[in-house]
Amino acid sequence: MNRGLVLAVAALLTAAAPAPAPAPDYAAVRPGVPIRFPADHGAHPAFRTEWWYVTGWLDVPGGAPMGFQVTFFRTRPATDPRNPSRFAPRQILFAHAALSDPALGRLLHDQRIARVGFGLAEASTADTDLTIDQWRMQRQADGSFTTRIPARDFTLALRFAPTQPPLLQGDAGVSRKGPLPAQASHYYSVPQLRVMGSIRRGGRDVRVTGRAWLDREWSSTYLDTRAVGWDWIGFNLDDGGALMVFRVRDRAGGALWAGGSLRRPDGRVTRFRPRDVVFTPLRRWRSPRTGALYPVEQQVSVRLPEGWRRWRIAPLFDDQELDSRAGGGPVYWEGAARTAGGRGYLELTGYASRLRM
Repeated sequence: MNRGLVLAVAALLTAAAPAPAPAPDYAAVRPGVPIRFPADHGAHPAFRTEWWYVTGWLDVPGGAPMGFQVTFFRTRPATDPRNPSRFAPRQILFAHAALSDPALGRLLHDQRIARVGFGLAEASTADTDLTIDQWRMQRQADGSFTTRIPARDFTLALRFAPTQPPLLQGDAGVSRKGPLPAQASHYYSVPQLRVMGSIRRGGRDVRVTGRAWLDREWSSTYLDTRAVGWDWIGFNLDDGGALMVFRVRDRAGGALWAGGSLRRPDGRVTRFRPRDVVFTPLRRWRSPRTGALYPVEQQVSVRLPEGWRRWRIAPLFDDQELDSRAGGGPVYWEGAARTAGGRGYLELTGYASRLRM
């Protein structure tokens, strides 16, 4: 979900505007609007914000597994839609990438930002085709996704091949994020992506394989004003299942809202209501840089028709904090994590400071 980062960038752009301007007429998330492919793999410029978010584990021959993340964001800032200038920032693309290497014990990460246009940054509305300078993510004719990220300290060249159909989150792809119906996003996931490709570090290419998870969301509505952040997991389970669970936290650390889904190996899906999800912190880690205290080890409990089921979530290593303030974003924890019977990613926002949207 890393989901406040693009909104923070949009806020900076809005603050830089020379004078108040009419607000854009943002599209609204509406129940009953079906998700259609391949168009909904592409951009939705009428909405305020959206993201293409890939996380996963890489298996390295002769070495320890690593985590990776590649995320492209698109935002429509609140600039005057009547401005005829080609330089007006009508759409902004932002991307970041991170590598979680346990041998290093901290994240390697990099980021890019650009306004759409001039051949430097583009987001197709027909299918996934995203470009920021030399960073790119595309969906190919065979249905696989590819990305090439020449970052500062590493290069990712990866292909993600679907092994399962997209998983619509929430109610037919409309996922509530708060107590009001308007606090929602269009949301689907593509779990159990088979990863092939290479990473380059220190001038050396290493072939890798693995499993990944793609999240796609678009919305125009912020979280509830009482929200300070969220906890989120997306896990590929060893039996072929897929688990996504989140909670939006209030100031007291309680769940203002929660949800998620479990797809079983036979394809049956259970979708969770707020009372069906419980996050229980088991161990916390304090960042030596920001002082933020993150619940990096948690028990996630979900209510299924046959009763409660629980997973103990533990990080690949503790220091997977990402500080994106240099690019206008927040400080948050996002990293590779595992459980008995699965691997995936854990995201923790709003612990260094309230996630302001």
